[in-house]
Amino acid sequence: MASLLLGDYNDLEVARETSIGLYLTSDDGDLLLPEKYVEAGTRVGDVVRVFVYRDSEDRLIATNLRPLALVDSFAALTVKDHGPAGAFLDWGLEKDLLLPYRNQRRDLRVGERVLVYVYLDEESDRLVASTKWKQFLKNTPFPGQPGDEVRLLVADETELGYPVIVNGTHQGLLFHNEVFRPLRLGETLPGFLKQIRPDGKLDVRLQQTGYGEVESATDTLLKALKAAPGGRLPLGDKSLAEDVYRRVGMSKKVFKKAVGALFRQGLVTLEPEATVLK
Repeated sequence: MASLLLGDYNDLEVARETSIGLYLTSDDGDLLLPEKYVEAGTRVGDVVRVFVYRDSEDRLIATNLRPLALVDSFAALTVKDHGPAGAFLDWGLEKDLLLPYRNQRRDLRVGERVLVYVYLDEESDRLVASTKWKQFLKNTPFPGQPGDEVRLLVADETELGYPVIVNGTHQGLLFHNEVFRPLRLGETLPGFLKQIRPDGKLDVRLQQTGYGEVESATDTLLKALKAAPGGRLPLGDKSLAEDVYRRVGMSKKVFKKAVGALFRQGLVTLEPEATVLK
């Protein structure tokens, strides 16, 4: 047996069957997996993978539902309701996630999506959320170099661009001129480290710089052409930048360089609104 990971997945053994579900065993005591979450054929002695949290009566409970956020992680969730203790967020489980008023930066509307950090409140031993996500980022130097590929989580939008969380640990900024389509709060996407600023914050971009960028884009475009019906990709010199980014994930400027490289290699023919593989 092992101690329970509250707010995370646990592999637990079925201890006994009852009329209301299965009781699973752990070092922290037995907890219920309600009947509606029991997969057919599950028996005493089986080990099941479940998410563990507290129900509306603060009892530990297990479910096979997949929440939209785990403990000690960032996620964009929707405000479902308000109550005396704070706002309640929809995170895919029967019991909504509490966002206490003290953890809110401003008043929130029902239906609004907000980026939060989910953590275990030590005083109440409950899972709660906070929109003050910056305080949960690391202030140690980022372990990377310009040019490194990173994972970005869109945290906000400002006049300068999109504040992002880089690799789940550090704050970065994706400038508007590096983005070629609207980004959604909570969206995750690959990017590249542009520079580490003196204050420790990071500038990032969605594409590599220099020759490697064009080389990478050429490979991407060639794969897209090979996958397209008849080798015909409906993108050309007159295509909108938004369409180019949506289909092949690159700016129109980089797309034109990649098309030019393929054309010089004799691999494609060009139309105003299409590129065709020979």
